Amino acid sequence: MELLILNGLANGLIVGGIYALVGVSLTLLYGVLRVVNFAHGEFVIAGSFFAFVLFSTLHIPPLLAVPLAAVAFFAAGWLLYYVLIPRLSQSDDPELMSFLMFYGVSIAAAALMLLLFEADSRSIDFTFTPVSVQVGPIYISTARIVALAITIVISIALALFLFRTLPGKALRAAIMNREAIQIMGVDIVRLSAFAFALASSLAGVTGVLVALVFPAFNPFSGTEYTIIAFIVVVLGGLGNPVGALLAGVVFGLAEQMATVFLPQALAQIVGFVILVGTIFLRPSGLLGTRFRR
Repeated sequence: MELLILNGLANGLIVGGIYALVGVSLTLLYGVLRVVNFAHGEFVIAGSFFAFVLFSTLHIPPLLAVPLAAVAFFAAGWLLYYVLIPRLSQSDDPELMSFLMFYGVSIAAAALMLLLFEADSRSIDFTFTPVSVQVGPIYISTARIVALAITIVISIALALFLFRTLPGKALRAAIMNREAIQIMGVDIVRLSAFAFALASSLAGVTGVLVALVFPAFNPFSGTEYTIIAFIVVVLGGLGNPVGALLAGVVFGLAEQMATVFLPQALAQIVGFVILVGTIFLRPSGLLGTRFRR
């Protein structure tokens, strides 16, 4: 039982790091743009297929796919912002319209991936040497350790960006009060485009890590990650990137430890129990605060 608990904790930290990146990219979108991106999971899975195509056709390993996905998805996100988002500002209820629009985008993205890759689950046939590493009394897959290391580096870099750089501080200010920063002369359209591109870039990189950590993915896996992203965002606090990072780790640990102590059927509902409990007990989330709309 002790080994099972240690394995659960180790896997919880690794999976939680990926959940944290999924959540923080979605909370950036909502915090800055007030956009409910229901297609966020499809963006993540698109990153997994991006790494799969690079490896299967060009033999580019997943580690090199990480920076390539970051650049490619940043450019795609910047373009997609100007195609989709400006029309939402003309709506009487932009948040509701964004939900409906991105629900359509999620269906279209899943259908496109189904057309290109069919319904079969795919995986990246890439192994590190050694295959696993002993950490104390347990063995952990080298791929998972690499994914955890990348997650930690990205999280630290993102925190430094948000708290130490002028664009990062502008993003945090936009989350708190969009109207106030416009009065200060900030170009909110350009900042919003940057936030959308950054969130898309994070989603693409997360997709590469998903391909490393999990055994398989398919065009229909996006819905699962969209639900996870919403759970993490609510748990961490709407529009709070640091809260999303913490909530992702908490959720990952809770999910993995549930598989140790609970039957498989019950372990699957832990996320929803956490979501409902957070809404009832602390609607603002772990680190959330009330902000002006």
